[in-house]
Amino acid sequence: MPETKVKKTEDFNEWYNEIVELADLCDKRYPIKGMNVWRPYGWKLMTFIDQLIREEMIKTNHQELYFPLLIPESSFKKEEEHIEGFGSEVYWVTHAGNNELEEKWLLRPTSETAMYPIFSLWIRSHADLPLKTFQIVNTFRYETKQTRAFIRVREIHFFESHTCHIDFEDAEKQIKEDKEIACRLFLKLCLPFIFNKRPEWDKFAGAFYTISIDVLMPSQRTLQLGSIHQYKDNFSKPYEISYETEEGEHKYCHQTTYGMSERILGAIVGIHGDNKGLVLPPEVAPIQVVIIPIIFKGQEKVVFDVCDDICKNLQKENIRIIVDKRDITPGNKYYDWELKGVPLRVEIGPQDIKKKEIVIVRRDNFEKKSVPQKSFMKSIKEELDKISLNLYNKAKKIIDENIHRVKTIEEAKNYKGIVEIPWCKNKDCALEIENILDGNTLGEPIENAESKYACPICNNPAKTWMRYAKSY
Repeated sequence: MPETKVKKTEDFNEWYNEIVELADLCDKRYPIKGMNVWRPYGWKLMTFIDQLIREEMIKTNHQELYFPLLIPESSFKKEEEHIEGFGSEVYWVTHAGNNELEEKWLLRPTSETAMYPIFSLWIRSHADLPLKTFQIVNTFRYETKQTRAFIRVREIHFFESHTCHIDFEDAEKQIKEDKEIACRLFLKLCLPFIFNKRPEWDKFAGAFYTISIDVLMPSQRTLQLGSIHQYKDNFSKPYEISYETEEGEHKYCHQTTYGMSERILGAIVGIHGDNKGLVLPPEVAPIQVVIIPIIFKGQEKVVFDVCDDICKNLQKENIRIIVDKRDITPGNKYYDWELKGVPLRVEIGPQDIKKKEIVIVRRDNFEKKSVPQKSFMKSIKEELDKISLNLYNKAKKIIDENIHRVKTIEEAKNYKGIVEIPWCKNKDCALEIENILDGNTLGEPIENAESKYACPICNNPAKTWMRYAKSY
């Protein structure tokens, strides 16, 4: 069957650019760089990812809301550290028609400065807490680096959760819940990841600490899919988000946020795809099963009837399925659906009907087998589960084999992927390692982080391990 012009193992970046357009995920020809058009197939895939996120939020008692896109400059300026972090990336609105605005507005880069003045009006008493909210919206950041569909864009499809709590300890419980949500969500997406506690100089602007969610792409570069932030009362003080305790005292809330972007889709494309196209996790595939009728003259109705009957039965089980009755060759249909990453293909022809069988072909490994028609439901569900497990395990093997714990810089130079190096907690040492390795500081592991070795830059005792990698 036809394959991509560029092979994934030879030039991952070019292969990725080719796949996202061939598979009809997006159109990059919109006249503003970094603001791409979502094509129907790509948007449907993203909506299924959003659906999984919503399910997790509902399960954990978060309430969905929606805030306006525009933020007044005065609200944005209340948190100075936040401005410093986002100032160069902001899009400003200065005119309405021909009239200059009395106060500039900005397109949200993220929503703290939009939400928190309103949170201060909503929260009055300890009975109003915890406040657990989320929204799925577009954010805007002036990305100056080379743009790449879903990975580095200027208009970002974005999930953000914002919570308020009575104290630091309760906010820490929320951080724990957020990590559990990430584990459940990314397992369904077949995306193994690592948590990294970002260094002080690279945490989210205004945060007390930041935990990033990173995957390893086949290019051996990491991609940050999301982050979890503990704010303490760093935002509640400037925005006056306080509550009255049971004893009648007034205290500032402690807050957290949890954000993820369309980079999740980019990771699915890059990690699971191959030279024939997308390979989609069944949980989010717009079409989970495609039935290909194998037609011989004079037997069309018999074959179509069996295909339609199987399709209807699977639809009753909420499996997303279609019968491809287009007047083109089966080979062309195979090519189209392999490119789209449909997890499972079912082939049914006159001979299969005589044998009372159907043929099942998996997209992840092209394993092909015949199964009894009477047990097709059980067989298809089992195969979809096997595909999910296989995709996750293959990706897990890649990340596990490419995290290397070393003691020296010279050792680190021998490896691609992620290296863990002893670190003394001195910023200058970490930045020096970045320069030597020509990589990025990812952060500390959140577990098993203690190191008994020496920092390779200053030779002082290391206090932790620090992870480095080339990143998108």
